[in-house]
Amino acid sequence: MTRAVRARAVVCVASVAFALTACVAIPTGGPVTVGRGEEVRELDRVDVLAQGPQSDADPARIVEGFLLASDAEATGDFDVTREFLAADERTEWDPGADTIVASATQVEQTGDAQVTVSLTVKAKVDADGRYVEVPADALETLRYELVQDARGAWRISHAPDVLVVNSRRFKQQFRETSLYFLTPDKKMLVPEVRYFRDRSVPTAVVRALLAGPSTWLQDSVTSAFPPGTELKPEAVSFESGGVAEMTLEPARAVQEADRGLLLAQLEASLRPLGVTTLVVRAGAGGPPLEGTPDRLPSPDPGELEILVDGQALRLVGAAPVAVADVLPVQGARPSGAARSADGSVRVALADASTLVAVPVDGTAQRTLLTGPDLVAPSVDRFAWVWTASGSGGGHLNAVRLDGTSVEVTADWLAGRTVQAVRVSRDGTRVAVVSRGPDGVTLEVAGVVRDGGNVPLLVGPGVGAGASLTPVAGASIVWVDDVTLGVLADGDAGATPYLVPVAGGSTPLAAVADAVELAADRGTRSLYVVTADGDLRRHEGGTWVPVPGVTGALEVAGAAFPG
Repeated sequence: MTRAVRARAVVCVASVAFALTACVAIPTGGPVTVGRGEEVRELDRVDVLAQGPQSDADPARIVEGFLLASDAEATGDFDVTREFLAADERTEWDPGADTIVASATQVEQTGDAQVTVSLTVKAKVDADGRYVEVPADALETLRYELVQDARGAWRISHAPDVLVVNSRRFKQQFRETSLYFLTPDKKMLVPEVRYFRDRSVPTAVVRALLAGPSTWLQDSVTSAFPPGTELKPEAVSFESGGVAEMTLEPARAVQEADRGLLLAQLEASLRPLGVTTLVVRAGAGGPPLEGTPDRLPSPDPGELEILVDGQALRLVGAAPVAVADVLPVQGARPSGAARSADGSVRVALADASTLVAVPVDGTAQRTLLTGPDLVAPSVDRFAWVWTASGSGGGHLNAVRLDGTSVEVTADWLAGRTVQAVRVSRDGTRVAVVSRGPDGVTLEVAGVVRDGGNVPLLVGPGVGAGASLTPVAGASIVWVDDVTLGVLADGDAGATPYLVPVAGGSTPLAAVADAVELAADRGTRSLYVVTADGDLRRHEGGTWVPVPGVTGALEVAGAAFPG
């Protein structure tokens, strides 16, 4: 699509009338839960008014003014910004193509009619809201061409199709939200985080939901929306009372879809935006869809267990107590204990090369897999145990308690050394830390399974935490459905980081000699184990010792189900 056609398409979308109406009420009752505080963000917002060009401004000042104006109008129509452009370029320039989040900007005139802008980049966001964190101190250069108009005033004749915003303005003017898809067995919802300019966000969310998941995830999830479903007209009417109205086409396909699942995806995706009631029509003028969203379960909160001298212990009050009917792991150096949510699958590393089934209810310990430098295992919801040999040959390993074993293809891991593996609670994604010629990286990939939920392959990896260097051999955990926890090198040593699959990484307080993390549902259930065997819990922005668990116990690991 040419830039001119894109520009005309943008104009057409903006002119579509708002006309729409399923009456589905999103519950507002229920238990009190901890929110993310996103409503407070507007209180801190300072609106900056864009200013047009000065008649006597030189090329560098014109480009500076253009960048300032576009930053200020990130959620507007860029009317003032386009005043810096020559007449033809005003319809050609597409600010919605890509966004660069910059921490520093330097403008320099590099020719009689050319200006070069050097950016220190923190992240990039594509036209569909996909956020990619870039390596620390990444640089990018943009070039602008200028001409003089009939009055001798400089204007930009060519501007890259990109919107440049600084880090603070990005937080103010872009809205983080999740699109919800379905696991292939349609038992759970799977979120994918996107970032949209803070205007008409419900419309952007629905359009992106209909377009489907990103390439890396598309073979690992499904959707209740029939292929080809469109928002007609291309807008969601969102009233201040929380009522969102929309019309979906083609009408017959939408009417025949599993509306309980379809409405569940819409409800989960729009509820964080303040939507309390959905009104969905199948076809223009049609009656609202009847029905209510299906209630899809989330994994139950698990219980922390620690491993001491091969024995699984749980905390009862302030005292660690042996888990009933679970015998100690026998081996040179037991570590990496993992289990399923219901406790029916329990595994551990007896030593660095031996994965075993933990003896339970008097059963004997059994070897499930051997290989050099096995990484700590992870158990998915289908009872598959994931691990990898350190020098993997382009695959991960998955095994069941009955001894069934498969090699899960992961072509992008060829020539890399796998250091950590963790499968998401819904079983659709896997996080992998590996080392290769480009150093140590953290990536997340979709899991592709057959009809019997046997993992077949891992799709292309998408980078997360690109600004970090994960600590060699340290664990990785899912803190929630879209955020990972990882230990990375910091100024004060090993530092725990919260790393969104799509978003900027956040450091927590450093912990001396930290070697392992454990997490369940949020930072209130985030723990760290040190090289001395201490166990600490994240509380009030710091790490506090867990009562009853001292270094004398020599904790060898800590884990929640998964």
